[in-house]
Amino acid sequence: MKIVVIGGTGLIGTNLVNRLRQKGHEVVAASPNTGVNTITREGLAEALSDAQVVVDVANSPSFEDTAVLEFFETSGRNLLAAEAAAGVGHHVALSVVGTERNPDSGYLRAKLAQENLIKASATPYTILQATQFFEFVNAIVQSGADGDAFRLSPALFQPIAAADVAAVLADVAVGAPLNGTVEVAGPESIPMDAIARQFLAAKGDKRQVIADVRARYFGAELNDKSLRPSGQPRLGTTRFADWLSASAART
Repeated sequence: MKIVVIGGTGLIGTNLVNRLRQKGHEVVAASPNTGVNTITREGLAEALSDAQVVVDVANSPSFEDTAVLEFFETSGRNLLAAEAAAGVGHHVALSVVGTERNPDSGYLRAKLAQENLIKASATPYTILQATQFFEFVNAIVQSGADGDAFRLSPALFQPIAAADVAAVLADVAVGAPLNGTVEVAGPESIPMDAIARQFLAAKGDKRQVIADVRARYFGAELNDKSLRPSGQPRLGTTRFADWLSASAART
């Protein structure tokens, strides 16, 4: 099976490409680095020629509200049009749990716009909504910087290892289109401020983390339902403490 991975040289994409190739599929790792650009459409038609499946894990280079919306809408329209022309039979997209519940987040509004474009297209699809990656925890912590401390929401969330997301994406990519949405999350729910303390302690950083129910997560004020799955998600197997230990061993 020929599978094109848009964003195939990034964190999730690289892992996914390797998994699919190990299963014997012909995989194109498509990104601007490899001459495929969904914004300018450079190399897009050529990459999609004879492809049965396209998996879109590309991310916006900017998280600024206007820029991120423009990226996902432009990329989505160009990609879906190219898939229709190429006769692609399954569009798989990686999105985020809670897109519809957090309208104050510019990034999540943009991901919801991307999802709506997919649902309105004629191409059979599956949307995989994932919770926040462990690999993104540092950015979450830094987003709450307040002088010499960090101010973060105590709301529960259920983060997941990027490798576990890639494993589920690999399964979804070779399966039949669901024309619906699947959720994937980590194996445990953790308050955001607590995971920040755990992360900083592992790094030997003694700065204080302050729990603040009004602290915003990239524009959104959170509660325990904001970023957690709402249905029966598929679950990753990697726990955050184990991921931290493995990360420390690699550095």
